[in-house]
Amino acid sequence: MRLVLVITCGMAAACSSALAEEAYLDNRSDAAALVKSLYNAVNRKEYARAWSYFSEPPASSLEDYAAGFSDTERVTIRTGRVTEEGAAGSVIYRLPLAIEAHASDGNVRVFSGCYSLRMANPEIATDAFTPLSITNGRFSASHASLDESVPADCDGGPVLSQPELLHERAVALYEDAFSQTCEQMSGLARTEREPDVHELAYRYAYETASDPEHKAWLFRFPCNSGAYNESEVYIFGYDYNELRLLSFATPHLDVRYQDDDFEKPVDAIYVIGFKSVGELVNSDFDPATKTLHSWSKWRGIGDASSRGEWLFRSGEFSLVRFDVDASYDGEVNPRTVVDYASGP
Repeated sequence: MRLVLVITCGMAAACSSALAEEAYLDNRSDAAALVKSLYNAVNRKEYARAWSYFSEPPASSLEDYAAGFSDTERVTIRTGRVTEEGAAGSVIYRLPLAIEAHASDGNVRVFSGCYSLRMANPEIATDAFTPLSITNGRFSASHASLDESVPADCDGGPVLSQPELLHERAVALYEDAFSQTCEQMSGLARTEREPDVHELAYRYAYETASDPEHKAWLFRFPCNSGAYNESEVYIFGYDYNELRLLSFATPHLDVRYQDDDFEKPVDAIYVIGFKSVGELVNSDFDPATKTLHSWSKWRGIGDASSRGEWLFRSGEFSLVRFDVDASYDGEVNPRTVVDYASGP
């Protein structure tokens, strides 16, 4: 079903009067209703209310957002079929949309595109609830009529490519999965906590060089920050639109010091097993070698620390090297305790 918001009027003064009498509409019950409410606010010149329908500011300031409509007399919209997709505690909606903007000088322009909207599951909300809101929109000018400019859908079309769709879903998964554990999330603006993204190509171990390569995307998000360490979390996206949180194998260490005093020399370092961690410290990804590196300082000067390397191969990250400098002696002298990188 398509929703239509149409206002007709003659002269500009008469149109302004008609718009002033347009019934107030504020409805977040579904994606189409919310977008209809957005343009109801625009037509009523209630830009602060229009601004509130976005999860993140749609412009650098409310003043700049309002200025973008300074020459807009009225807006008519048509919406297409809404699609939805679950993402770890949220639902992401995609709404195809055509917009007909009438300028005060009589010029009429039509735009075609999509809005993406997100609603956090109200059943798992704790101290705060985030209502349905617009996360982003992509539009381009259309030379067709308003009715003909409504996209058939938002999936797989020119509005959002597959990497962009995965990016959007990865951000939603990050916000849902780590809202309680990643302290940096609340301290950074949305633009500051955008992920670093790397596109990867790979083949599975059972495939040969004649088989086509698969694509994947690695998303790196900030998590926690301390005096001399920062941590990151990683989300992995496959070319068949699956996302998963990454965890990394690390050795479980038993460090023995002389006289059980960590300020004295190290007697031995034993690997007594392996554990899985969801955060890497001071980490980065090297696309040339397809390797994740981490460096965790045990104290600020970095003389005691641990370093890890995880190699991406056959669609997975595996631990290939781990070095430990367990001596607090003012020098950097690590020992390698895991080494699969050098070969047998």
